[in-house]
Amino acid sequence: MMRFASFAWAAVCIWGTYGWSAEPPQVHDVVVYGGTSAGIVTGLQAKAMGKSVVVIEPSQRPGGLTTGGLGQTDIGNKQVIGGLSRSFYEKVAQHYSQPSAWTWQQRSSYRGGGQSPTEQGEAAMWTFEPSVALTIYQDWMADQELEIETGQRLDRRAGVVKDGQHIVSIQMESGRHFHGKMFIDATYEGDLMAAAGVSYTVGREANSMYGETLNGVQTQRSVYHNFVDGVDPYRVAGDPTSGLLPFIDPHGPGNEGEADRRVQAYCYRMCLTDHPPNRIPFHKPSGYDPSWFELLLRNFEAGESGMPWINSGMPNHKTDTNNRTGFSTDFIGQNYDYPDASYDERDRIAAAHLLYQQGLMWTLANHPRVPEKIRNQVARWGMCKDEFVEGNGWQKQLYVREARRMVSDFVMTQLHCQQVEQVDDSIGMGAYTMDSHNTQRYVDADGQVKNEGDVEVGGFPPYPISYRSIVPPADQADNLLVPVCLSSSHMAFGSIRMEPVFMVLGQSSATAACLAIDREVSVQNVEYSDLKKRLLADGQILDYQRPVSQVRGRSVDSFKGIVVDDTDATLSGPWAHGTLGGCVHLGYRHDSATADGLAKAVFETPLPHPGQYDVQVAYVANSNRATNVPVIVSHQGSVTETTVNQRIKPDIDVVFASVGTYQFDASGKVTIVNKDTDGHVIVDAVRWIPVRGN
Repeated sequence: MMRFASFAWAAVCIWGTYGWSAEPPQVHDVVVYGGTSAGIVTGLQAKAMGKSVVVIEPSQRPGGLTTGGLGQTDIGNKQVIGGLSRSFYEKVAQHYSQPSAWTWQQRSSYRGGGQSPTEQGEAAMWTFEPSVALTIYQDWMADQELEIETGQRLDRRAGVVKDGQHIVSIQMESGRHFHGKMFIDATYEGDLMAAAGVSYTVGREANSMYGETLNGVQTQRSVYHNFVDGVDPYRVAGDPTSGLLPFIDPHGPGNEGEADRRVQAYCYRMCLTDHPPNRIPFHKPSGYDPSWFELLLRNFEAGESGMPWINSGMPNHKTDTNNRTGFSTDFIGQNYDYPDASYDERDRIAAAHLLYQQGLMWTLANHPRVPEKIRNQVARWGMCKDEFVEGNGWQKQLYVREARRMVSDFVMTQLHCQQVEQVDDSIGMGAYTMDSHNTQRYVDADGQVKNEGDVEVGGFPPYPISYRSIVPPADQADNLLVPVCLSSSHMAFGSIRMEPVFMVLGQSSATAACLAIDREVSVQNVEYSDLKKRLLADGQILDYQRPVSQVRGRSVDSFKGIVVDDTDATLSGPWAHGTLGGCVHLGYRHDSATADGLAKAVFETPLPHPGQYDVQVAYVANSNRATNVPVIVSHQGSVTETTVNQRIKPDIDVVFASVGTYQFDASGKVTIVNKDTDGHVIVDAVRWIPVRGN
């Protein structure tokens, strides 16, 4: 029998640590630190499995970012969101089905501006007001009688009591103790994990560490959310001796693909409104420093014409407003110390972010150097009177996109997202683009200011997330699970870090914790078959089968020669399915323009007789295609490599382009890869046409 499953053993630990008392402290089955969306779902699942549970939230407002302004639900593929996570979004839909929910507009006039709009007949809704999310969570917790303690911060220096690798209790700064059989860290920062002595990392790994291509310093990929050319970085334009303007990193950018401790930028996800009865105009904050926004103004003067925000529409004339363009709501480079900082230091960092963002909005709405069109558009908007009332429309929840990440025996990486490497112990699915916001602002070789760190690579299907990624090393903690700051590289975390996925992982972590209690084993020794069975019974989605494509191209049989379709090729790496017309058979594959050399397609076929054949490759041309697609032809003991410009429309049967005539023996082989390519690589079909005279 595992000793920590025994209450008698727990009492011994309490005696050894605190001395004996007539009434030993209450021991919860599950103690959840962090009342984020993940933490709340974790607690609800533990309750559903008959366990005593307490959720401890350091702030006064549960729900994390879901109640803190992130009403735009980024998912990627909604079909892989199940369990209690989907139940939350179904509760959102139920709320907005009531006429009383529409206080500032008619339901019929709402058009969601989110990336995951509700589809006709769908039971869930994916956009919502922060106050609605808070009410749903509060009602849900009250209905299930979930115990939640707010305003309790962990004593991070001496607040974790352990017996060997086993956590006995945690102590708050207030002096309160919470004893438990199992502990779950659902914070965005990983504070309990770190205080418990579990290994973790901060910042970006080198590409070489896990065989990735998108990690580390990324100047070449940072083409989005960047400055236009010609923005001067110096306090006195053209005078390097005057010094750099604020928040430009004098030590940047570093070497491409190498590791650093920089953290992708944070911001506040603002809930704005343009409805006058509910609008609070942007104000000039106390402490406003115009030098903070000089780069914004110079960027406009250099030619930037876009709106510096993404205004996703929420119900009742509200928005979820996020970062866009080279100078926007992201306070780039000003959060490096946040993950390991003390509470006071974090408060100062958060206050600086708030001052920056309030100053930014006032500048955009009022400064005469902002283009009039943009100034007038921004000035229409303001904070909401009925959201975050205590902050005059401004929330306290900083958008901590990434902080600490656990380093366990298994690490989720780019290769798992793209399914170059496989996971066989799924506890939920990720589906979003691998997305990192910018991490630094620097001066390039031409003496202009640029941002670095933005990476946006998608195109891969939903992928499984490993149970091992939320489990610490056994010699560090045997009764702790970490569903938010899980064991992941920076690049993989950029895809995983979505609120619905955190809820999914929270439910799975609670299920594993309860099974560990029932089986009297450590979290590392939970039988995956048992875990999988319960997760599926509770509606979790653990794998994904792509729907059969409805796209129908020209049939293989309609072409002369020997044709091998992409459906018969040997594919390795992160190929995604393409559905534009003009293809062969059922669509085609593309590599999402990763240019990383991981995507490989091998087309092989027996040939009717030895001789010369014209080798042709099929693709659907487009302006975003690569001009230098490597095509490797293996022929009669030799290998020839050539390239194809896939931006040019194929000239043979409107589908194929020739890559040359070669002598073959009894079989043919063509390999297409995506190494160092300059756009999307397409693989559709390859054919061999016998040359006359053979």
